[in-house]
Amino acid sequence: MTSNTNPKKKKHPRSLFYRISAWLHLWLGLVTGIVMVIVCVTGCLYVFIDEIQSVLNPETNIARQDKPVLTPSQISNAAAKIYPDKKVSYATYRQGKAITVGLGEGRSGNTTLYIHPYTGQLIKQELKEKGETDFFSFVLSGHRFLWMPYQIGRPIVNYSTLIFVIILISGIVLWWPKKWTKNTRERSFQIKWGASFKRVNYDFHNVLGFYSLLVLLAIALTGMVYGIEWYSKGLYWVTSAGQSLPDYKDAKSDSLQANKFYTSAAAMDLAWKKVITKTPEARGFYYGYPDTTDAKSTINIYIYPTVGKYYDNMSFAFDRHTLKEFPAHPVYDVKFSEAALPAKIRKMNYDIHVGSILGLPGKILAFFGALIGASLPITGFIIWWGKRKKKPKKPGTAAAKPVAKKTVVVEESIT
Repeated sequence: MTSNTNPKKKKHPRSLFYRISAWLHLWLGLVTGIVMVIVCVTGCLYVFIDEIQSVLNPETNIARQDKPVLTPSQISNAAAKIYPDKKVSYATYRQGKAITVGLGEGRSGNTTLYIHPYTGQLIKQELKEKGETDFFSFVLSGHRFLWMPYQIGRPIVNYSTLIFVIILISGIVLWWPKKWTKNTRERSFQIKWGASFKRVNYDFHNVLGFYSLLVLLAIALTGMVYGIEWYSKGLYWVTSAGQSLPDYKDAKSDSLQANKFYTSAAAMDLAWKKVITKTPEARGFYYGYPDTTDAKSTINIYIYPTVGKYYDNMSFAFDRHTLKEFPAHPVYDVKFSEAALPAKIRKMNYDIHVGSILGLPGKILAFFGALIGASLPITGFIIWWGKRKKKPKKPGTAAAKPVAKKTVVVEESIT
């Protein structure tokens, strides 16, 4: 009589949660890797757009003077002297810079003027042919929709970013040592520069991934606000303890009042006067001129109290015919100091995304975080490819040397 001596199934050295995390980390990374390389590299380039443009275009750097900047009508008049047949669609000003003026009816202009903010003198002009774009617009297109048609590329970027968040979280699970020892601490926090390429590459992925984790999570979580509607509303719901994000209401001017009260130039100046009276701390502005082909278009003005930051901006919208001010959006348009906590978090979203919330140090953090983020799919792919190319032991060798076979089994169980 033979006894049933079935060998006991060997317990896997890693938990099921760890193995699921490893599987997700690998395959999600392989699927979205190239997308995140493009998104992170373009993000690196775009972080310092203001600083780079200041260096490349020094003539547009204008020292602040103790004088009022040009009014909207003065900007229009300065532009009309150069291009009398083109209408101003927008003008933007940041303290220490020239006023940037966009020309073209219906906000589809192809001419940009750089005007002295105190004298109205033309400093520089740019003309673009149809379909032509500048370097940073090209970079931003890659960052937002991979230079593909917007309806196709945008969802790919959005949901690849969401997957990237899952990859980051699963990565910390894989990074966490099974047991903390001196050796595991060194492997987790230090790059062994003198080791082989394979080990240094692994350390780049493992160690730099850990150090950049919080920065990359902040960038990814804030980036999804601009592309995934359900995520944006859900995040606001969480931060506001159950409140819904108010919808934007499309303001329209009363076309029946056209030409009854103000000319377009007078309306813009009076609207600006109202805004600057309310916000004398403004250090920058954006004028959205009404579209003269649309009687229902509105006057839109944004003001920026802090140079280089956007979280404390305020926006105002007026009826172009009556100068009636439309109600402010309770989240995006209110003064930062008067906003509720959920609104403050949402208003800080862009500054967190690009790092400017912490000034120059924050931008540097965002730059290196995104740079490491771009490297992670590459170093991860090299790790995977190196394991994939391992040749198994020949059956004859394993049979002749049973000890070697046992060694192989042990090695496989820990890789």
